[in-house]
Amino acid sequence: MTSMDQIHRIRDLYYGQDKSLAEIASIENLDWRTVRKYVDKEDFNEVPPSPKDELHSSKLDPFKPLIDKWLTADKKAPRKQRHTAKRVHRRLKDEAEGYDCSYRLTATYVAEKKKELRLKQKEAYLPLEHHPGEAQADFGYADFYENGKLHHEAKYLVLSFPYSNGGYLQLNYGENMECLLEGLVTMFEYIGSVPTEIWFDNTRTIVTDIIKGGGREVTERFRRFCEHYRFKPVFMNPESGWEKGNVENKVGYLRRNELVPVPQFESLPTKNRELLVACDRDMNREHYDDDNNRFISELFQDDKAALLPLPAVPFDTSLYITARTDKYGKFTLDAGKHRYSASPAFCEETVRLHITSAEVTVMDSNLHEVVRHRRLYGDEHESMDWIPYLRYISRKPRSLKNSGIYDMMPDSMKMYMDGCESGNRGRALKVLAELTERSGFESALTTVNKAIEHQVNDPDSLISLYRRTFMDVPPLPPIESSEKIPNMKVIMFPSDLTALDAVLAKGGAARG
Repeated sequence: MTSMDQIHRIRDLYYGQDKSLAEIASIENLDWRTVRKYVDKEDFNEVPPSPKDELHSSKLDPFKPLIDKWLTADKKAPRKQRHTAKRVHRRLKDEAEGYDCSYRLTATYVAEKKKELRLKQKEAYLPLEHHPGEAQADFGYADFYENGKLHHEAKYLVLSFPYSNGGYLQLNYGENMECLLEGLVTMFEYIGSVPTEIWFDNTRTIVTDIIKGGGREVTERFRRFCEHYRFKPVFMNPESGWEKGNVENKVGYLRRNELVPVPQFESLPTKNRELLVACDRDMNREHYDDDNNRFISELFQDDKAALLPLPAVPFDTSLYITARTDKYGKFTLDAGKHRYSASPAFCEETVRLHITSAEVTVMDSNLHEVVRHRRLYGDEHESMDWIPYLRYISRKPRSLKNSGIYDMMPDSMKMYMDGCESGNRGRALKVLAELTERSGFESALTTVNKAIEHQVNDPDSLISLYRRTFMDVPPLPPIESSEKIPNMKVIMFPSDLTALDAVLAKGGAARG
């Protein structure tokens, strides 16, 4: 099987060194048809998972967050007082309940994690002369409000072009691989082409190791991204931010000019499209260091003339992984920092995840969506979607207190469910699931609190209280008494109704 390194060499020999297919086949000791295949290849997306793929989990998965915590803490410890694989294995046996993994399994993971955490400092030479078509990328941080929610010290990605001093930015919730790739793809597509090379920091999002001679080991996913768009990634020397001073300056410039005052908007994608247009407008000014006093927009045309064409096939920037749920049907991401609910139907099972910068979608083994969450960042700890849980237990209401779902409920909801008659409990849970789906769990909980306040516990009252609270249905006012209402005249009928029958017959009532 041809490796990504060899594919990169083949494409570099063809596109960068103008070698023929036959010459490359001879150099790489490959069939010329294989060389042609990778020269013409336009799609470097990974093959998406199929429903028939087996889910692979490891017995070590529940203990990985603890191992990560120990090895991360080692970065501050003396070199001779850091964990070895044997020490990790021994501590897990002594301290971690249920640990029964082999030493080899643990040692393999420890070696991989140490490689990820290891930081080396090597010297390398990078030219500082910039040519049209070259770019630099970096993240800055800024606050913004989306739908009234403050994202404190969120990130924004800047792509600058040192030759022209043009640049673009995209707001993000964080600084992970999905944010990086989505931001770059959006800017590539807006420009209509791709830089010939992009300079990056040695962020662990991309770089897994700095090797002797200044080389870099990068993630497989990022390598695929680079090959797909055919640009060359260039990495700075550690602690040498001055080497990409253009983007460092552009990060500050765009914050001061495009993100002041603190942005407030309803939709991040819409705001990001507006920012791209604003960056185009900003190029209509003179370059700070051009002898001919040309505008940045004019110089940027030279940049665009040197750029690479967009590939015919778009790159899928999503992340596809699996996760193991706990007994409550929940799982964690980001080394245990963020917790998400799946469903009580998937307790202690492996689920598939489709992750973007904004969402985490849980899927079953057939790739059917189970639940979708807003992706968590920073100090946000848990995202709980109650709908699958309420629907699940509504079918088995008698098992509520033994299911674990009862323990997760807020105290007021527990009080309400305790007061429900057993025959109404299942329907009440269905109503709460419907209200949650309609306008969120908080609205359902508010309705429960009002039901407790009014001392009602039947499902119909829940629906009525919800409508009154959230659907602007005002209660009917009492009828006011008025002196204008006439008194009714009481007619007394005799016990003998013969005379009345005669009157009715005379008026034709008897004839219909």
